[in-house]
Amino acid sequence: MTVRVAVVGAGVSGLTGAYDLRRLLGDETRIDVFCADEAPGGILASATVGGRPLDVGAEAFIVRRPEARDLVIELGLGGDIVAPGALRPAVWSGGALHHLPSPALMGIPATPAALGGLVDDAQRRIVESEEDRPLEWTPGADVAVGDLVADRFGEVVVARAVDPMLGGVYSARARDLGLREAIPALAAALDAGAPSLTAAVGDVLSRPTGTGPVFGALRGGYRTLVNALVDAARADLHVGAVVRGVHRVGARYDLDVAGHDGADELTGSGATGYDATGYDATGYDAVLVAVPVWTAGSLLGSAAPDAGAAFSGVDAAGSAVVAFAVDGETPQHSGVLVASDAADLSIKAITFSSRKWPHLAGAGGRSVLRASFGRLGKPVVDTDDDLVAAATADLRTVFGAAGLAAPDVVEAAVQRWPTGLPHYGPGHLSAMAAGVVSLPAGIAVAGSGYRGVGVPACIGTARDAAATLAAHVNALT
Repeated sequence: MTVRVAVVGAGVSGLTGAYDLRRLLGDETRIDVFCADEAPGGILASATVGGRPLDVGAEAFIVRRPEARDLVIELGLGGDIVAPGALRPAVWSGGALHHLPSPALMGIPATPAALGGLVDDAQRRIVESEEDRPLEWTPGADVAVGDLVADRFGEVVVARAVDPMLGGVYSARARDLGLREAIPALAAALDAGAPSLTAAVGDVLSRPTGTGPVFGALRGGYRTLVNALVDAARADLHVGAVVRGVHRVGARYDLDVAGHDGADELTGSGATGYDATGYDATGYDAVLVAVPVWTAGSLLGSAAPDAGAAFSGVDAAGSAVVAFAVDGETPQHSGVLVASDAADLSIKAITFSSRKWPHLAGAGGRSVLRASFGRLGKPVVDTDDDLVAAATADLRTVFGAAGLAAPDVVEAAVQRWPTGLPHYGPGHLSAMAAGVVSLPAGIAVAGSGYRGVGVPACIGTARDAAATLAAHVNALT
């Protein structure tokens, strides 16, 4: 009998999983990939502004982590990896642009001087005194990043240094993020007996991190990776296909797919590789669920109730990105991170993409950039027109503070991520690990909800899930 595997979700996690399943199980295996959207890619999305494509979801990956880098090279795209330029982001606070704290660990300063003009003398003295104050720390403690930093360094440091950094990664404030989830190396240093937060930060920063750029991107944008994965997986891609449930039937699994009548037809349109003829969404030997973690919880309520309950309890942080093409000079920064106590801007961050990435530098003075909105507990409810207007006004303010004329907006495009990123609160990782362990044989999960939100983490979970499912299938045959 033909081995049949289903992959639910066609973002980077689902496509990587499908590719590895093809590689591990061979050409005779039937792999169905179900994509709820009209095209694969998920948050690896792009928009065209000013005639140029720009990533409007995930933007970059950590080169020093192997998962994304190795996959890109494996797919023959190693020559397309590009590094950012030398410019650094600024922090917006008090109506002005400030240097990003350095040296620092995710915004947590290693020295009082690292904060520069972000704090006044009284606030700096709190940071200076931290090493002399007793630290009460219980190894294994689950605490929020913001609570720890506020206790040791003060609320201002959280709002103006830590919130801007972590908000760009997790779309959440530091008080909503677990220390073990967001900065595990710092938690480990404290567990090991660091006598102060300052000492723990210094310990982590003193460790060797390798050489070369920290971040990378693809010259053609993430769409290049999506297309390469689709081609390499050689799966049957079913677009516009919403999976509503996964059900165990004996040793195999059936899918409940919207629009599927239980026989042989599924409606969809448009994507390369779409096959609407003669397949059956029942009797799968294995299922990889690579959709947002809360969606996975809903789908697995029948086949894996314990895991489904754990996954369904995760909150989502929505966001929106406004991509711009502008004429005129842009500030000499890679971007701007907005302090959480800054009430004069609506946006939470700007990326000056043409400054940050040399390959995006435009001819004739035209640049592309991104402005972002939204975080956990602050959903984006404005219309597209309102978002563009608010972002444009904020750009004028920031450009003016940099001594530049207001940008001449050529074109703008809005990309919404209503659910966006999972909430990595204290205890999230342990809850997810328990949920994964409870999954029955033949079901695996992958994505940003389990071991990290970045593209490398998603790829890592997908490759591990594919290996687990391949071992399960091979044991059946």
